[in-house]
Amino acid sequence: MRNCYPIYIRGPRVRVGMNELKRSLIGHTTLSLGSPWLFFGVTYALTWIWWLAAIALGVSFASAQGAALLLLGLLGPGIAGIGFVYLVYDAPGRADFWNRVRKPGRIGLQWLLIILLVPIVVTLAAAIADSVLRGPGVTLGTGVQDMRRNPVSVLPTIFFATLPPLLEELGWRGYALDRLQLNWSAFSSGVLLGIVWALWHLPLFFIQGSFQREEVGFATDGFWLFMIGIVALSVIITWTYNNTSRSILGVIILHGWVNFVSETIEVADEFYYSIWVLSALLVVGIWGAKTLRKGTNVPHPPVNSD
Repeated sequence: MRNCYPIYIRGPRVRVGMNELKRSLIGHTTLSLGSPWLFFGVTYALTWIWWLAAIALGVSFASAQGAALLLLGLLGPGIAGIGFVYLVYDAPGRADFWNRVRKPGRIGLQWLLIILLVPIVVTLAAAIADSVLRGPGVTLGTGVQDMRRNPVSVLPTIFFATLPPLLEELGWRGYALDRLQLNWSAFSSGVLLGIVWALWHLPLFFIQGSFQREEVGFATDGFWLFMIGIVALSVIITWTYNNTSRSILGVIILHGWVNFVSETIEVADEFYYSIWVLSALLVVGIWGAKTLRKGTNVPHPPVNSD
């Protein structure tokens, strides 16, 4: 009988035993089909073709056409992630992927509480820091403020807290993080994935109606804070992922909850993103850069037991 539970492989430099199909090289090249860099290239192509079209056409995400292009671009990581799971892994690896999406038992009550508390603690810490320096502290998001007058104003908040995390995490953490952790430490994998994830957002800074263009701006102080914040959040998500038996559902919940809290409770960016960076450093300091979890083993997909 095949074992579909995750194994723990000592150290970051693991190169074999991942239920990978035999034909793993592309043509006569040395590029492995399971290379995370190939996945990143495909993901960028699947997303940017739509978002660059929005830029070229000059459409706004506030329009029906723009919203469709936004959604099509958001599908990129998930489609690429599922596709590469089926290309790279055999039946136990594929079953493991869907188990990580469907089974909440991997998360556990303790880590569910951590997932729900971390974004709130980060936001409150940022608000306190801002208040101490005589800033406004906390303000409610626009959707929350307008909800009494216009109940549908909260729909964008609900959208960004649900659909993007689901579509993105099927690829970023559902597939790519495992591939990076075969050859890199958990911390390095989280940082590398965070950089790729941050740069993936670049076209949004040039599309009308996007948060990145309207609220942040390209090459502004807010732009750099946004990029650094995503990298820090990626480390936190890696920490969560490695401590919840590689639960994709767990990181979807965390990603969505971060989005929801930031949309409903607004604090100054310079404090908000700085607290995320400090949180990531604290996690590394306590759990260690190698695995971001207790022990010296990194979780990986199951090895074929036949």
